[in-house]
Amino acid sequence: MSHSLRLGVNIDHVATIRNARGGRHPDPVQAAKVAVDAGADGITAHLREDRRHISDNDITRLIKEISVPLNFEMAATEEMLAIALGHNPHAACIVPEKREERTTEGGLDAIGGFDYLKPYVARLGEAGIRVSLFVEPDPAQLDAAVSLGAPVVELHTGAYCEAVGSEHERQLRRVQEAAAHAAKVGLECHAGHGLTFDTVAAVAVIPTIVELNIGHFLVGEAIFIGLEDSIKRMRSFMDQARSGDAGQRSA
Repeated sequence: MSHSLRLGVNIDHVATIRNARGGRHPDPVQAAKVAVDAGADGITAHLREDRRHISDNDITRLIKEISVPLNFEMAATEEMLAIALGHNPHAACIVPEKREERTTEGGLDAIGGFDYLKPYVARLGEAGIRVSLFVEPDPAQLDAAVSLGAPVVELHTGAYCEAVGSEHERQLRRVQEAAAHAAKVGLECHAGHGLTFDTVAAVAVIPTIVELNIGHFLVGEAIFIGLEDSIKRMRSFMDQARSGDAGQRSA
């Protein structure tokens, strides 16, 4: 089993709180620095078309001020492509985006959107940006990612995190099987969306997953225990699961 499991901390919802009132507080870039000090291996930020949380200035500052890789989440649009190429982040994760959604509601359709996505994947890759596709844990979507030339997929774990009873187990199996398929077809496999202290262990223990991206829960938990402790605690659950510690919190 691989013992390398990275934690990417998504700071979008620090910006959500800031934007609810305006001004500069709380500062998502400062949150990113706290996350790095607490054990984050990377920072994720989604620059949405409507700028509902992260702003263009946040991206500029993150590129300049953080010491770990930035994962730039983006829709496949010419505007976002230009911003990504202008900043040259370490990674760009292409995600679906709808104006009316509160958060990303599901994975990208790499099959149905194949012809549309292909030039975006190519142009990002040509610029030396690591491209990932945020997809459902479906082998067919992973095969499409390979055909598109994306080296990385991020599995959408929302259905697993929200399910209960036998459906919870079924959704976990989907993630497990998709992660195994990713390795089989040569994709680097990440996972994220909706992960909490209670659900992270069962995903962290999957050996072919090398990175988890977690944000909303960590920011919410920070209200009660602080951002640094929230991230450190998540990091601990991840590391315990990956090391096979029987004392970890179960999913």
